[in-house]
Amino acid sequence: MADRFTLAVIEAGLEAAATEMFETLRKTAMSPIIYEVLDVGTGITDADGALVSSGAGIPSFIGVLDKSVKAILAREAGRIADGDVFIVNDPNHGGVTHLNDIVVAEPVFHDGAIVAWAASIAHWGDIGGRTSGSMAVDVTEIVAEGLRLPVARLFEAGRRNAAVFDIIRANSRLPDFVSGDLAAQVAAGRRAAAILRGMCDRYGAATLKQAIADARKDGEARARAGLARLPKGRFEISEPQDDRSTWHAVIEITDEAFTVDLRDAPEQSSGPHNTSRDGSVIACQMLFKVLTDPERFANAGSFAPLTVLTRPGTVFHAGPAAAQGYYFEARIRLFDMLWHCMAQGMASTLPDRLPAGHFASIFGTVIAGHHPDSGRAFTMVEPQMGGWGATAERDGEGPIYSTSHGDTFNCPVEIAEARYGLEVVEKRLNPAPPAPHCHVGGPGIVTRYRLRAPAVLSAGLSHAKVPVWSHGDAPPGGVNSLRIETAAGEVETYRFVSGYALQPGDSVEISTASGGNAPVANRMPG
Repeated sequence: MADRFTLAVIEAGLEAAATEMFETLRKTAMSPIIYEVLDVGTGITDADGALVSSGAGIPSFIGVLDKSVKAILAREAGRIADGDVFIVNDPNHGGVTHLNDIVVAEPVFHDGAIVAWAASIAHWGDIGGRTSGSMAVDVTEIVAEGLRLPVARLFEAGRRNAAVFDIIRANSRLPDFVSGDLAAQVAAGRRAAAILRGMCDRYGAATLKQAIADARKDGEARARAGLARLPKGRFEISEPQDDRSTWHAVIEITDEAFTVDLRDAPEQSSGPHNTSRDGSVIACQMLFKVLTDPERFANAGSFAPLTVLTRPGTVFHAGPAAAQGYYFEARIRLFDMLWHCMAQGMASTLPDRLPAGHFASIFGTVIAGHHPDSGRAFTMVEPQMGGWGATAERDGEGPIYSTSHGDTFNCPVEIAEARYGLEVVEKRLNPAPPAPHCHVGGPGIVTRYRLRAPAVLSAGLSHAKVPVWSHGDAPPGGVNSLRIETAAGEVETYRFVSGYALQPGDSVEISTASGGNAPVANRMPG
């Protein structure tokens, strides 16, 4: 058995492998949504698909990778060879999110046996479907959303499967870009795999497995220590949504378990506003991690005390034919609702642990067309930034990305104008109005694009009607909005839109909400 210093070195090496994987992907991808916004996630799992370490990237994407690898193992058990590389994007077969998000996973062999997996996920600009950018809102089935890739081999025992590459190119409006982004993901996996094999050569596969088990044990210990600090009991919440439905959740915390019950959920949407069960589990995992162990990276042990209950056929556990193109709006609202539930539950014991609500929308904005100068096809994919909530001690932060997005970045104006051939007319703060005796939520942001050539718009947002929630009796936060002004001066507003034909001179204005407010601590009544 290895000493604890060797195990610590190997654990650091596992983290480094995931991080180098991320850096390789960031530096070699073709699409700004990957190399500028960092709409990606990278991670290492053990031989059975349990999460070991994660690189940078979107927190909710990290939660996808172990589920994808387990889906590959369930389908291909006994047929996996050294040199195989797999691809998947279908949420019914391990993809978890929507068809634009591509998972590439590589088994790492040593002495003829799998010792780990290197996996990445990245958003591609177009994967076919009804509209440019593959983000249609007027669809009722997943088959209309684009190319579905259940578990497929990109490489078989090291040999390139040309047919799969050809199918991907043939089904995208951006064949060169998706080919380049795919190559970047493959290269990232190979970089991480080389590091893992090097550690096996130096320390032995048995020691690597011991280090993985030790890190998982530590992750569970930290999670249980955090669980012990939480208030115990049953916490319930009901929240209205923009579509007039009401969502419900129950969180029950005991000394041994943290259970989230989502079974009393609306039936699945007829449109693309659903999420898979795995997607709902990820929202619950993020909340549990925030509450119990926010300082360290996650591994499988981090979620050992967590149980998630869902009911098939609901918006949180969509059926196999359900459209899921805007899954991210369902998932961010779910996460925000659970955050709200626990903020209320902890108000008397840990009042400053969770700020008031934030703008709680990915606000994915897609503009697709041809560059007016070069004629080259492009797809701009931009999640938006907004305001975060206040606490009793301070104003809210903002504008930054949603809690699902973590440490990602906006695309610089210079890059957007050069790559997409449109004008970024303005970016300015959208501050919260004054709220007497309160700390106010952080400002949102107003961004306005003006078109120089015809293009097609797709977008979706939450909190367009129901404002961001605040603590206590403080007034609510802001709302998000999408406004289109034509060159002729006509104005239209939308919550969800796709296939909208933009013309030269038209403007798209995105306004994100300010965060929720919070009464000032120890303020005098009245």
